This record gives sequence, structure tokens and C-alpha cells, in this order.
Amino acid sequence: MILLAQNQEGLNNIYSLISESFQGDNFYRYPRMDFDLLKKYSKGIIASSACLGGVYATLYWNNKDKGEEAILQAMRDTTKKMLDIFGDRWYGELQWIKSKDQHHLNHYVLQMKEEFGIQVISTADSHYPTPTSWKDRELYKRLGILPLITKYKDKPDELPDWLSPELPEQLEEVGYELYPKNGDQMWESYKEYSRYSDRPYNDSDILSSISLTHEIAFNRIEDFIPDNKVRLPSFVVPEGETATNALIAQCISGLKEFKLHKKNEYVDRLRHELRVIDERGFSKYFLTMKAISDKANEHMLSGPGRGSAAGSLVAYVLGITQVDPIKYGLLFSRFLRSDAKDYPDIDYDVSDAFGLKEILADEWGNKTVIPISNFNTLQLRSLIKDISKFYDVPFKEVNSVTSVMEKEAMPKAKAKHGIKAGVYAPTFDEVMEYSDSLQIFLRKYPQIKTHVEALFGQRRSVSRHAGGVVIGENLDKYMPLISSGGVLQTPWSEGQNVRHLEPLGFIKFDLLGLSTLEMIESCVKHLLRREHNVENPTYEDVRCWYNKHLHPDTINLNDEDVYKHVFHKGNIIGIFQFTNEGAQKFCVSAKPTNIIDISAITSIYRPGPLSAKVDLEYTKAKKSPDGIHYVNDIVKEVTAETAGFLIFQEQIALLAHKLGKDISMDEANLLRKLLTKKGTGKGSQEKEKIKVKFIEGCAEKKIDRATAEAMWKKFEYFSGYGFNKSHAVSYSILSYQCAWLYYYYPECWAAAFLDKEPESRKEYAVNLAQKHGFQIQKVDINKSTEQWEITEGTTLIQPLSSIKGLGDKAIEQILSNRPFDTPEELLFNDDVVYSKLNKKALEALCYSGALHSLVDDRFTGLKHFWSACIFNRPKTKKKLLSHIDEFRTAEDFSPEERIEHISSRTGIYPFDLVVTQEIRDAIDYYKVPPLGNWDSNLRSAWFIPREAIKRKTKTGREYWIVKVIDETSTISTIRCWGIVPGSDVIHLNRVYASALEYHPIWGYSTKSIRQNFKLLG
Repeated sequence: MILLAQNQEGLNNIYSLISESFQGDNFYRYPRMDFDLLKKYSKGIIASSACLGGVYATLYWNNKDKGEEAILQAMRDTTKKMLDIFGDRWYGELQWIKSKDQHHLNHYVLQMKEEFGIQVISTADSHYPTPTSWKDRELYKRLGILPLITKYKDKPDELPDWLSPELPEQLEEVGYELYPKNGDQMWESYKEYSRYSDRPYNDSDILSSISLTHEIAFNRIEDFIPDNKVRLPSFVVPEGETATNALIAQCISGLKEFKLHKKNEYVDRLRHELRVIDERGFSKYFLTMKAISDKANEHMLSGPGRGSAAGSLVAYVLGITQVDPIKYGLLFSRFLRSDAKDYPDIDYDVSDAFGLKEILADEWGNKTVIPISNFNTLQLRSLIKDISKFYDVPFKEVNSVTSVMEKEAMPKAKAKHGIKAGVYAPTFDEVMEYSDSLQIFLRKYPQIKTHVEALFGQRRSVSRHAGGVVIGENLDKYMPLISSGGVLQTPWSEGQNVRHLEPLGFIKFDLLGLSTLEMIESCVKHLLRREHNVENPTYEDVRCWYNKHLHPDTINLNDEDVYKHVFHKGNIIGIFQFTNEGAQKFCVSAKPTNIIDISAITSIYRPGPLSAKVDLEYTKAKKSPDGIHYVNDIVKEVTAETAGFLIFQEQIALLAHKLGKDISMDEANLLRKLLTKKGTGKGSQEKEKIKVKFIEGCAEKKIDRATAEAMWKKFEYFSGYGFNKSHAVSYSILSYQCAWLYYYYPECWAAAFLDKEPESRKEYAVNLAQKHGFQIQKVDINKSTEQWEITEGTTLIQPLSSIKGLGDKAIEQILSNRPFDTPEELLFNDDVVYSKLNKKALEALCYSGALHSLVDDRFTGLKHFWSACIFNRPKTKKKLLSHIDEFRTAEDFSPEERIEHISSRTGIYPFDLVVTQEIRDAIDYYKVPPLGNWDSNLRSAWFIPREAIKRKTKTGREYWIVKVIDETSTISTIRCWGIVPGSDVIHLNRVYASALEYHPIWGYSTKSIRQNFKLLG
């Protein structure tokens, strides 16, 4: 049925209806509303019976086989209920399409009009926007079931009746028009389609129904603007106080706690920030954010800061951030301007964002803390692929276009916008305009172009925002909450390209999970166990240690040993922002000595500055500071910390403020935004006004016009890739905390790093740890635990939880009942529940190598042990002895089998079984890098083939696709051309070095295995 809000009360009631329909017994596969729920929230709502899927239509379909009287009786019963609920706000709907069922339904609705006096309206069922969009809608429906269509394409006889893989050619084949229509079009549709009715209509009645639709829309629905009052929780404001007074009191308390209340600079800054916050009406927002951070810090570590919020002293003294903004010259105006219109946006990092949201929802209510929805849309690349698949265009042809189209468009798109450096993501229109490959493809397949242009950007699905939540009381009454996976979430989204929530008064809070904070928590637990004999550290223990040793206000951020050992030598494992080899090399070259240096390095190590060679110029300036030229002392004051370069966006704002004439900090920060915009609109005019004031101010400070103009051009140039200093400093402190832990507690940090690295990078992490001198002990049933542990010295042992096929219940049995010194103790232990430590779990343990310590001299090898103890698992000790004799002649697992078992079960390739010391020496001697560290100048690398797939070209010539791995844990493919069948051979799981070609689309290749592949060892 259709529900229309007659006024604000009706809108709120519709919100409540939808919210409740997704909860409890109302939700079963789909959200549902019953008559009681409708009656509860009926005020201010106009309701109508909808289309062939509506309330009257359902009664028609359900009783069609029983005859006319059954249909009418069901509709009478429902009409009585609807009139009881809505009174004269209940309308029957007539629609005008080709379907005979629709005309039958129309006449039944008109019968209700005759019997009960209900009013009827004519409506246009609307599923697409324009008359010509019908075919796109038909395709859109089919894209949703594309796997099914593909499945039945080769089996048309098994095709279900409802599944039509072919697109209709003409609208007449569809039989209905589903787009919005005006009154005249509705009358024309009535005249066109009424001829398909078995009975005549009364023209006067139909004309009246069309007019009545207009009457409802323009007269019966009241003129009202939906309530968009900002909704934040009232419980964050102490009873009897205003939000502003409460915020001021808490800030003063925080200032005193930090012992900053006697410093005029801090008092003045706090007073200024509080004034701006109060004038903008944001006091309750900051109280809410403080409540969130207080709750978070009771359960988990939070980050030093993120984004421009680190520039706020209010956020610092409230404990929301941990970075003193005055100490680092961070600007409040970068975060919040008095002349801006938007709400503040504090991004908040924690170790467990999902856990924090659950805690907040449990304590404040699941209708108070609501995750934000995220709309996934049809994107250009996937859309072209899906539509092409529907039209049976060969995948290879499609992929050859979609893999290059954005790269082709980027240079011209950048030139169009005057962007000289960095990566730029071309828009949909720019890719369509500037990609030659795409244009050729779409000329060949014009139907694909038509559909792409119509469907690009349409909704594909709804998911949840990674970190965003809305917080406010009784939100189900102010927005229609929906549910996904049993979790309530907003029906609207908020993000970079979509702003639905804030205009309606709902403020987004970004609570984001940062795995580095998990690593720090894990590291502190390791060191508390190892260094302080705390057997089972609690979070409170971790928090206490963090505050005493690691908090930005207590840690020594200028420890020379940390800088020299970690950042200068590139001795880096899992250091936040420095996991990339290029970033490590730049860091070693630039040699940071303080937090601002780290901030500059991480700000420069991005595509824009790197493409402009800023990294090289910065390093050169750092090494020769005497060669840096400053225009005057003001410029030196602002840029000396970054070797004379404009690296931070705040530096542009500060220079404009300090050098210009009467340019306020708010105006200077506005300039920072305006500089990134092109064109001649309002922004350009404002920019010109500021430029005039800047030139005038420079003249007053004895800077000639040519120099001032040159500085302005430098502002424009650097604005394209200048970075947020508040964010850079906050994250650089986090990087330093990691480095400090690694320097003083290397084994604990390495164990935490291995624990928290995702499975996709675990192999690389293990190899990296070994490269930095840590010994890796393989998984062992008697020594391994649920996480990486330090056994002795620099030795780390792999955890049981890393074994695929070994569940938590099995691990629990092992930890509760070990040690197991013999196979008998493992297989015949009265305390072990073998339904949990079952054959599948034992096989996983065996294949992973975790049972090696139990293979005694009764067994000839691991396969003999597996055959006797696991494959044919004995029920008694006597049967075990029998199996040992029975399988004594079994050959051991081959080297290939052992490699496959270990790599598949642990996710870690056993390089120690393949890369011998002799091979390692050869690799080091010839300085051949692993393929994962491809050097485009050297064009040679070493690797280990894991699989060789034979293929043939269109002309029948054989070629191979070889999947390889190397110690970076990168899995790559090499296309091997010119294969001579019967002559060319590749040995799997052996080390090769080879000269290779590389193409950005097709990847690695070689023209001859015999000439280029060299077997090492």
C-alpha cells in the first residue's frame, strides 16, 4: 500500500511504522505491518491501495480461483478495517496498463467505491523516470539475476517460466508503462488501455479520479518542511545545566588536569574555541564526542587523533584527542571556521570499532546508536562487464577495454583541470570522452553504451558504512530505520558524494577501527607478561602502562636512539605508515629527527608530491639547510620546520594570514579550499579578493610584487597536494609509538605484528620477521598457543590458531590437556573430548607439522605416522601398535606433498624447504631481487613456480601461464611464450631466476623458457 505524510505528525508516524516493521515479530524475511500497527500510527497519514502488488491486489490474487464473491468479500473485510484506521484518508487506486488482471482489479476497487463510498484515485506506477527508460529497467532487473541467466543459457529447456533471459524489443511486449505521468497523460493512458477491459468504465468517474490525485498532492497534503532540528542525545548534558555551560566546565577541568590553566596562550586559545563552538551551536556535539571517547577508553585504546580535529584544544582537554595542538602549531580554524556552515567532523580511531559500537548500543540503546547505511552503486567498469556478459561479448575483449580505459583518460582529464602532478580519478564523463579503447568498443556495441549511460550510478545494494553512526534519542521516531542482518541502520547515507543525514539534522560520528592500535594493545600485553610477570593482563593493565609510558604527553618523542635505529636504518617491521618499501627508502634518505620530520615525510610520500619530485628536493634541502632561501623572517618562521617547502595546507593559511593585509585565519583557511577549485564562479571571485589583500600586505612588508606573485603561484601549485598537518602530526606520533615499542621491546612488537597481520599478508610478515633476525619456530602442539608467542630470545612460535581446519573447540581441548609426549597420550586421553578434537582436527595438526615432536623412532616418517595414527585412526592402544606394523612400508610424503601440506594448512609457504643456504648465497651474490620487488631497470628476478597451466593461442601454438611465489609472499603469473612441447620443462617448487618483460596490463612474460629461466641450486 501507499502511505503519504499529510503533515509532520504523519511523517513521524510513517517513520515509526517502517522502523517497527523491521523489528521483532514484524520482520520475517521482509518487514511487515499488520492492522494493529497501522492503527497505532495512523494519524496524519493518507493511504491508498497501490498497484498489482498492493493490498487489494493481494486479496484478488489469493481468491482468484475461488470466484468473484470470494474476492469481493475479502475486499469488503479489508475496506472496513482501512476505513476504521484511516477514515476518509483511505483511497482505492486505479491504474492504466495493458494487463487484464489490472482491469479486473480496477472494477473491484470501483465496487468498493459503490458499496462503501471510498474515494478512488488514478495513479501511475513508477519504476523508471522517462518513457524511453523501459528497456534499461528490463536490463537492470536481469543484471540482478545474471548468474541464473548464465546458468540456463545452455539449458533453455530447463528455464523457469518466470525467467526470461531475452530483452523485449518493443514496449508492447512488456504490456505496461511504469513512469510518472501528468493528468493529460493519465487520461490518454486510460483511453488507450481501457479497451483491454471486459467491462466499460464511466469516463466521468475516471476523470474525477485523475483530478482527485492532483487534489491530494496539492491541497490535502499540508505545506510543511520536514523537521530538521539537530538531534543529539540529551543525556550527555548534566541535569540543570546548559550544553554550553557543561562544556565550558569540563574544558576548564581538563585544562587544570593538564596543568595548562596558568598559561595565557592556552587560556586565550580555549576561550576562542569555546566562543566559536557556542556561536555555531555545537556544544552538545562536543559533549557527545567526549561521552563516546570516555566510553571507548574504558574498553580499548584510542588513537592520538585523526584529521583536522587534532587542531582543537577543546578536543585535547576533553580527552577526545591526545595531541597538544599549540605545541605542534595546529590550527583550530583548519577544523572549524566561524563563517562556515557545515557541522564539525571528528574521525575517531579505536582498536575495535565494531566492539565500541556494540558497547555504545548496549549502554545507550539500539535506537540511540544507529549505524549509517552505505549505498553501493553500479560503477563503470563492473557495469560494462555485466552488460557485456548479458550480450555475450567475449570477456577477453571486454577486459582489454576495462583494464586500460581509466589510464587512457587520466592524462587528458588532468590536463583539462590543470593538474600537473599526482593521481587523478577521471569522472564517468571523462572516461567516456577521453578513452580511445572505450570509444571504439562502444561504437562496436552501441546498445551497451545506451544502457551504461542510463544505469551508471544506479543503486546496486545497501551495506553499512565502515565507521559512521548517528547518535540521538528515539531515532526510530525521526527516521525510518531499516535492518540488515538483524542490525538497525539508517535509511539514508552520508559521505563524500552523498549528504542525506546532516540536512535532516542527523550528525554522523565516524568511529573507525585501526589495526595498529590492536597491535599496540597486543604488544603491551606481551611485554607485561614477559617483563612484568603479569600472567593474564587485563585492558586496565594495558591502559595504565600506555598512560605511563606511551601516551603522547609522557613518551619521549625525541629519543635519538629510536630515530637512528628504526627510521635512519630502515629497520622497520609493521611500523604504521612505513610498511611500504618506497616509504622506508625515503625515510632512510631524509633521516627524520622529530615528529614534524616524520609528518613531512608521510605527507610527501603520496602520488602528487612524488610525481613532482618533492621527495628528492626535500631530501636535498634537509642535507644542505644552508642552501635554503627564505623571502623574509615570516616565511622562515612558517616553513623552516619543513626545510622551506610548503608541505602542509596550514602553512598556506598561515602565510596568507601573516603576510596579507587584514586576512583573518578563517579567511586564510577558506583560501586553502578556494585554491583547489578551478573556474570563474563565486569561489574564483572570493579568491581574487583575498589575493589583492595578500599582495597589499606583502608590499607593506617590503616584499616586491614579483616575489609576492611568485609566492601566490606557489600557493596554487602546492595546494594541489598539500597535506593536513593536524592529521599528519597525529599519525606520525602513532608511527613513532610503534617505532619506540619496536626499539625497546622488539620481540613483543614482532609477536604483535605477526598476530595482527591479515592472512593475505601473513606469509610476507613471517619472511620480514626472519629477515630482521627473528627466529620462527614452527607450530607445535605442545608449545604453540592461540597467538604468536615469544619462546626465548628472539624466537617466535607460530600459533595453533593459524592452522586451517583446526577450530577453536579443538584448540581449547589441546590447551586444556597438554602436554602430549607420545601418540598414545594424544589419541587415548580420558579428559579429551574427541568429538571436538576429531579426525579432521588431527589431520590438520599433522599436515601443518604441529605433531612432529610425537613422531618417535617407531615411525619411519611422517606418512607412516599419519597412516597409523590419523588416516585409519585406532580406537585402542593395541590397534595403534597393529597399525604401526601394518603401515611400516609406507613411503614418506614427497617434498612436493610436504610443501603443499604446510602451505595449505598454515598459509605460509615453507621457503626453508626450498630455498637452501646455497641458493640464498647465489641470490645475494648476483643481487637478484624477488619478483615481488620488481625492478623495472634490472628486469630480472627470482621466484618459485607453484603451478603451470597449459594454454593455446588462436593459431594453436602452446603457451604456459606459470603461477609463482617469492619471499615477499607475492603471488604473480608469468606468461611463457614460444613453448616447445616435450622439450620445455618447469620444475615446480624449485627456485628460478629469469630475465622478464613487464606490461602494465598483461603483467610478466618471457619469450623463451630455455633461454631465460635459470634453475638455482
